[in-house]
This record gives sequence, structure tokens and C-alpha cells, in this order.
Amino acid sequence: MQKGDTLTSPQFTHGNQLDTFDYIVMNPPFSVKSWRNGLDLEYGRFEYGTPPEKNGDYAFLLHALTSLKSRGKAAIILPHGVLFRGNAEATIRTKLLKQGFIKGIIGLPANLFYGTGIPACIVVLDKEHAQARSGVFMIDASRGFIKDGNKNRLRDRDIHKIVDVFNKQAEIDRFSRMVPMAEIADPKNYYNLNIPRYIDSSEPEDLQDLNAHIHGGIPNHDLDLLSAYWDAFPSLRDQLFVANRPGYSDLKLEVAQVQQTILDSAEFKNFKGKARGHVVQWFESHRDALETIDAATVPNDLITTIGDDLLKRFKPVALLDEYAVYQQLMSYWHDTMHDDVSLILSDGWLDAAKPRLAITDKERKLAEEPDLTIGTGKNAKKYKMDLVPPALIVARYFADEQAKVDTLDADLESASAAATEHAEEHGVDEALLAEATNDKGAYTKQLLTAVVKDAKASHDAETLACANAALKLVNAEAAAKKATKDAQVALDLATLKKYGELTATDVKMLVLDNKWQKTIAHRVEGEADALTLDLVTRIQQLGERYASTLAELDSELAKLESQVMRHLSDMGVQS
Repeated sequence: MQKGDTLTSPQFTHGNQLDTFDYIVMNPPFSVKSWRNGLDLEYGRFEYGTPPEKNGDYAFLLHALTSLKSRGKAAIILPHGVLFRGNAEATIRTKLLKQGFIKGIIGLPANLFYGTGIPACIVVLDKEHAQARSGVFMIDASRGFIKDGNKNRLRDRDIHKIVDVFNKQAEIDRFSRMVPMAEIADPKNYYNLNIPRYIDSSEPEDLQDLNAHIHGGIPNHDLDLLSAYWDAFPSLRDQLFVANRPGYSDLKLEVAQVQQTILDSAEFKNFKGKARGHVVQWFESHRDALETIDAATVPNDLITTIGDDLLKRFKPVALLDEYAVYQQLMSYWHDTMHDDVSLILSDGWLDAAKPRLAITDKERKLAEEPDLTIGTGKNAKKYKMDLVPPALIVARYFADEQAKVDTLDADLESASAAATEHAEEHGVDEALLAEATNDKGAYTKQLLTAVVKDAKASHDAETLACANAALKLVNAEAAAKKATKDAQVALDLATLKKYGELTATDVKMLVLDNKWQKTIAHRVEGEADALTLDLVTRIQQLGERYASTLAELDSELAKLESQVMRHLSDMGVQS
């Protein structure tokens, strides 16, 4: 039996006793009546009592418990009802708690499992040191998940946090605590294990300050709740606020200026720089392992090692949630990095970087989106670059060429804008060049040429001048379009040729530095930006909430009432 094994009823018999220090996760179906009827165990032999006929959850739990040896452990996924249902189940639960066999309870989000939307929990049983157990460690992990289609799903960060907190028995406000057995046995609870009785995971209520509404100012109490930000940015609070009166402060600047002020602050820039620095140091410490990825590398071991180290490095970083940083790595791993590693394992660094033709299967209606297309029409060749995207090649080897293309693109955009603006002025109905625009309201060279010809024939100098000006703009747009296209074609050809010149060292540098490290650092910086936006939102909310005093509002109301009465009087309405 190995760590993490999932046991089904045929495997898990009364004679198969477990004596392992690892947790065995058992996930029975929530409707266990048929499974229960198949047990070769007489319920009368349970010393804890007989589980009720309609709810067989405790039958499974007791069967697992009696199959454990003196030091065995098990983690069982069950519906929340086992924590608080009464009658026979309450009797069983009370005896289990008094004997110390329940080590922990982990509440999970609702709608995780197929076939049911009800929330589940993990009941952790542990016979070792049961008699000395003086409490139950509880975790409320019901708020940590992501929507995945019509179901909820635990993210990597959620799973890692649950495991870390449980193994360390760490108490976190609104998330986990060790609940003393005396509290569980208290008459007000009487061995009820419903998690909300012991952990309040709800967000604190955002209270309104009546004194601030009447006299103005932002309550310092609300600002003090942002202490994590002030610790990370020590001078920012003084930069944003000034004292109003004891216990209250005023914003020094307009609400609309708060975000830019924070983003421009040296402390915030330093904070982002340090976050990037941590990523760089972390990546460099694992560079040798990443450079030597080969057929012997085990991807799961690799990501576990580097992921746990990233988590460890960001744990002491103020403000940033280390699990949020860890999730950025894991999301990138699932989206891209795992596939990259698999390619390297199967083909090696150099072959994995070679372009391949994009797959097109008309019968199955399958067509890959190409990364690079060479040629046009039937002769076009469409390529996929799985490991090293063309953008990486261009950025490292053809920066000047790309800058030229960007300049030509800008010129083309200006030329197109000029032609469009001219058409909007002179090509609309009843304008001089109404006959020179197509159904989309744009000039065409053919139509303009015809207008020029007619204007010459009729000696219409005004129309001729306007048409020639428009034709010049259209020709300039066409020339800019051709120049841009030619430059892009040349860049694409040079990029494709460069793939054939790459060495294994070049590929490693592109993937490690320009792809993996740069992407992860950018994602971590995004976490810092998100935190800052949360601060901005809260400060703006407080600033707007207490922007006007009651006296100011009364004065504004009186002014509006006076205006209304004046308007009514002007209309002959007597009050």
C-alpha cells in the first residue's frame, strides 16, 4: 500500500489491515447503501454502534477504522452530514472523539465531485497517540477553488496550502485552528463537528463610520486594517494621507490620482524589482537541473522540487501570498512548461526546437493554427514551433529587422488613417467623390481613376484636384502596405532559416532565459500589480465614501431644493 492510494470496497477488506505512516485517501460514493449491503462485516460487531440504514457513511468510516492497525492512518472523503447528524451517528461520532481517533477535519468546497453538488469533507483518522489526543485540527478550505466548467476545482495552491497547514498544524485566522476537545465536548456543541461552529471563514463586515459621515475624514481604523501594505511600503501612508483630527485622516490628493501615485512610488517599484529578483535567484539555483533535462528526468519530481523551493523563497516576502506565486508557476507548468519538458524528454533539446509542418486533416476537420507561414495560396507552407516560438527567435536575433517592420506598420497605419479620413470627408453621399467609394465607404484605385477621367473630360477642376489628392493617398497606402509585407516576408524567411542554425546551447538559452524564466517572472510581477490594484480600490472606496460631510450634503440638498422651487415658480407653480 502506497501513499495516496485510493481504496475501493473489494480491495479494502477487514483482513487487510494497514499500519502506515502515510495517509491513505479513500473516496467512497456518496450513496453507499449498495456498497454497505455487500460488506462481509456484521454491524453488531462495531463497538461504536450500528450506522443508520439510510446513511451508510459511518459504515465505511468504521470499516476503515477497524481495518487499521495500532499506528494506522486514513483520510476519508465524506459528505458534511457525518459532522453534525444526530441519533445513531451522533453516538458513533461521540465515541470516536472520546477515544481520540479523529485527528482532523478538512472542509472542502461545494460542487467538487461529479454526480453531486453538496460540499464534502475529509475526515482524518489516526490511531497513533489517540489516547493522548486533546483536540481536533480543523481546516475550512471551502473558499479556495476555481470554476472549471460547471464544476469547482481545487487549484494547486489550494491543495498545497491544505497539506502544509495540516502537516504543520498551523493556525491561520479564518482558515484553520486546533479545536480543544473541551470545546467540542461543551454542552453548547456536544460533539458536533460542524466546521462553522469553530471557524468563522466569512470576511469581516465593512462597517460605516457615522462620525466620519457627519464630520468628514477617513477613519484611521479602516486605514490600520491595511497594515500589510504600510509595512511593505513604509512611507506610502504619509504620502497619501494627512491628519484631519484625532482618529481620522484626509486624502492629500484626488481619488483619481491614487493609482498613478502608488504605481510611481519608489517603494512599489522596489517591491516589484525584489519580486523579480527572487524569481531570478530561484531560477538560477535550479538552472543546472533544467539544463540537463533528458530521458531520465521525471517531470513530476522536477516540478515538485522547483515548486516547493519557489514557495519557500516567497514565504518571508511581505504582502505577497507565497501560494499565489506558487500557483503562477503551476498554471504555467500545466499550460506550457510540462509540454515543453515532454518534448525535450522525447526528442532532445535540438530536435524538439525544429519547426514542423502544421497538421491539417480535412476529413477530421482538424487544422492547427500555424506559428509561421511562408508563401501564399496553394504554395504556402505553414509551420508549428512547439518549443521555441518565432517571437523568441525574432527578439534575440532580429530585433533591428523587427523594429523596421514596426516602423513600416506605423507608416501604413498613418497612410490608411489619412485615406480613411479623406474618404469620410469627401467620399460620402453628395460629396465630390461619392462615386469613388465602395460599399464600405473606402476609396478604391479603380473608382478614383474613373472619377479622375470623368473630371478631366468635364473640365471639373475642383473634383479633379480632390480626386488626385485622394488617389495620391491611396497610392501611398498601397506602397506602405507593400513595403510592410515585403519586410515581414523577409523577416519570416530569416527566422525560419535561423532555426536550422541553432545549436543545443542556443536552444537552452532561448527556452530557459527568454521563455521559462521571463514568463514566470512576468506572472509573479502580475501578482504584485494585482495586490496594488486591491489597495487602490480600497483607498478609492474610502475616499469616495467619506468625501462629503453631512453639512456639505445638507448644503447641496438645500441648493438643489432652491433651484427646483425657482424652476417651479418660473413655470407658475405655487408651493
